[in-house]
Amino acid sequence: MAEIIVVTSGKGGVGKTTTSASVAVGLARRGKRVVVIDFDVGLRNLDLIMGCERRVVYDFVNVIQGECTLKQALIKDKRLDNLFVLAASQTRDKDALTKEGVEGVLNGLKEMDFEYIVCDSPAGIEKGAFLAMYFADRAVVVVNPEVSSVRDSDRILGLLASKTRHAETGERAVAQHLLLTRYNPERVQRGDMMSIADVQEILGLDVLGVVPESDTVLAGSNAGTPVILDAASHAGQAYDDAVARLLGETVPMRFTDAQKKGFLTRLFGG
Repeated sequence: MAEIIVVTSGKGGVGKTTTSASVAVGLARRGKRVVVIDFDVGLRNLDLIMGCERRVVYDFVNVIQGECTLKQALIKDKRLDNLFVLAASQTRDKDALTKEGVEGVLNGLKEMDFEYIVCDSPAGIEKGAFLAMYFADRAVVVVNPEVSSVRDSDRILGLLASKTRHAETGERAVAQHLLLTRYNPERVQRGDMMSIADVQEILGLDVLGVVPESDTVLAGSNAGTPVILDAASHAGQAYDDAVARLLGETVPMRFTDAQKKGFLTRLFGG
């Protein structure tokens, strides 16, 4: 039975699509059969980060409206045979998504023996975001360690607890995980950024992962290569650790402490 994972947040620009791509790749590299869906109708960025933008012929909305089959719209990843992408439409608006249509697509993917369906949600609480989370079994809530991002994510937690299919049917609650992105321990130490403990205290979630600030994230996105594939990148390593924890492995948290300055650096004020 496929597990549906939504990657969500209240605020835009926190790294949801980067996270969706990296989680999907991380699961696929561990041998899981995975599909990642872009719910951001009208914008569409997932295919760029996955490096398959030139191969998009049919999209999510085409499938919902019966203009193509699900098999026609799925794009196989060039690096991993067990990973597929379902792109969003750039030419429609979010009203093209319906609850019945999304459920039909998800059921179709389950019948294709996918083990994980990763839903890349738009920011906020509009229709696309609601439909991305409605059918979820698990949620990865992406947060930057700053007040507005944390506040907006708190509202998302309320929706996950009350507006999902699990909530409506009285089934078990949607499992929720906190993923902190763009974390900078030196800025936390200076008091310029919220600490992991600060964010945890407000949101009340266990931390799935802490992804440090890194230029490799943008470089990977521009190259169409999810940062998790960059073994030398601290951000890529942090995403890989997070995927391991998602699968129940016990992995120490890395990249959360400020580097200690050497004697000469302290002496000369570096």
